[in-house]
Parts: sequence; structure tokens; C-alpha cells
Amino acid sequence: MGSDNVRLSEHLGQVVLINFWATWCGPCRQEMPLLDVLYQKYHRAGFVLLGVNLDEERRDAAEMAQTLKVSYPILFDERKEVSRAYQVGSMPLTVLIDREGVVRYVSEGYKPGYEKRYTEKLRELLGE
Repeated sequence: MGSDNVRLSEHLGQVVLINFWATWCGPCRQEMPLLDVLYQKYHRAGFVLLGVNLDEERRDAAEMAQTLKVSYPILFDERKEVSRAYQVGSMPLTVLIDREGVVRYVSEGYKPGYEKRYTEKLRELLGE
């Protein structure tokens, strides 16, 4: 888990899902393994998934991501600049961005079944 800065412009031409999460967020814990399934299934098709953690303690976040066995990159928003830019209120917050870099879908919170919605939107955007 690096602290390297990632710019969305590096991912133009790909469909990007950004998932804002924290260790104290129960629904995040439920959702992350399901997001990982999506990542495994579609990353060869040009899908990028970035988990953005909002915890104060990186170590807790790193441990949770390891426990949940997520394989997608986990980034840290230490200065909370990214979360402010996306107006993160409740978590998890999931943002889907198309190949042109345009935000196309935003989902707040998580309830079982949301991942089906993400899959539909994702396939739609990958097909564009």
C-alpha cells in the first residue's frame, strides 16, 4: 500500500470506481469483498478500482484490507482533499467515472444488492 499520488488523468480511457471507506464503517466491511469480486472480473476489460480510506490510522486500514483480502489498490486521503472534492457525507461512497473522466454514477451507503447495480452501470460504461 503506497502513499503515491494517483491522478485520475492517468486513467483516462478506463472506467474507474472510487470507493471511499473507513474501518469503523460496518457497511464498508460488507461491501469491500463484493467490490473485489467486480475488480477481479472486470479489471482486464479496462476497469480500475481505487479504495480511498479516510481513517486517521493507516495501520488499521491496512489490516482491515488485508483481513478482507482485497486485491485492489488502497489509497489514503490524509488531508481529506479527495473526500472534500467528492463531498463525502455518509460512507461508503461509491463513484463511477467513465472513460472520458466524467462522473456518471454516485451511490451513498451500502445495502445488499447494490453491487448488482454497480455491475450494470459498470458494464454499460465499459461498453461505451
